Amino acid sequence: MQDVIIIGAGPCGLSAAIECQRRGLSTRIIEKHCIVHSIFLYPTHMQFFSTAELLEIGDVPFPSSNEKPYRYEALAYYRKVASHYGLEISQYEEALSVEKKADQTFVVHTADRTGKHHRYEARNVVISTGYFDHPNYIGIPGEELDKVTHYFREAHPYSGMKVAIIGGSNSAVDAAMELIRVGARIDMIYRGETVSENIKPWVRPVFEAMVEKGKITVHVQSHVTEITEDSVEITGKNGDKVRIENDFVLALTGFRPDRKLLTSCGVELDDDMEKPRYDPETMESNVPGLYVAGVIASGRNANEVFIETGRKHGALIAQHIMKTRG
Repeated sequence: MQDVIIIGAGPCGLSAAIECQRRGLSTRIIEKHCIVHSIFLYPTHMQFFSTAELLEIGDVPFPSSNEKPYRYEALAYYRKVASHYGLEISQYEEALSVEKKADQTFVVHTADRTGKHHRYEARNVVISTGYFDHPNYIGIPGEELDKVTHYFREAHPYSGMKVAIIGGSNSAVDAAMELIRVGARIDMIYRGETVSENIKPWVRPVFEAMVEKGKITVHVQSHVTEITEDSVEITGKNGDKVRIENDFVLALTGFRPDRKLLTSCGVELDDDMEKPRYDPETMESNVPGLYVAGVIASGRNANEVFIETGRKHGALIAQHIMKTRG
C-alpha cells in the first residue's frame, strides 16, 4: 500500500512526488509514456516563454546558458531531477481507472506496454495528466488525410512545400518562423482578427516583418472548411470561399486534457468548461483523498495552468495529506 500514487510524470507530477517524498510519504508515479512526455512532443527547437528559474522543481537549480531555456535543456533538467530524488516511476504504463474502496483507500488499475495489467493500492491519488495526447479536432472533410498533423516537430520535412498553418497562437507563429528558413510557402489561417496578443515579444516583430515581406500569407477572420490531397478551402468572415494549392496542413488548434480518469472515480466537473471541482488551497477534489495537479486542474483552456504555476500544486497536496494523517 503506497501513501500516494501520482498519475502523470510531467513537471507538475514530478514536483508532487518530490514534495510527498520529502515528507516521508511513499510514492509511485504511473506514466503512460516517457517522463515529461508533453515537453518531448514540443517542437525540436522550441524555446520556452518562461525563464529557467520559473521551471525549477524540487529546489534543484536549472542551469541554462540562455535567458529562456530550450526544449532539449528542459528534457535533460527533468531527467536529472527525477534521478536526483530517486523517484519511483513506472514508465510506459497507462492508468486505466481509479477506484475508491469502502475503506476509503484507492485502487489504480493499469496496463504496461506489453499489455500486462497491474493493480496498485494507495491511501491517496494525485492525477497530474497532461493534454498533448488529445488534440482539438476541427471536424472538417479531409482532416483525416496523412498530409494533416496536429503536431509540429521540425521544419525539414516541409522544405520547399506549400504549408497551411491553422491557428494563430505561439505554436503557429513559431512553426511559421521555422518553415521560412527551409523555403516553405506558408498560409496561416486564423479565426481571430489578428494573431494572438500573447506571441513571444522577441518573436512578434520578426514575424510581422515576414508577413510584410510576403513570406507568410495570413488569412484572419477565416477558417478552413475542406482539405483535399492538393488544396485547402478557406472561408472568410463574409462566407467568401477561396481554394489554394497545398501540400501539407499543420492544424495547430490546441489540445485538451482527458477527463476519463477523473470521472471514473466520481470527480465532478464544473459546467461546460469541464473543470474538475477541487479546493484551490489543497488541490483536493470533491472525492476525499484524490487530488489534481497541473493542467488537469484547468478547464477547456489549457493555458490556464502553466509549469510555473502548476509546479506549486505538489506542496499544497503534500501539506494537506500530512495534515489529514493527523
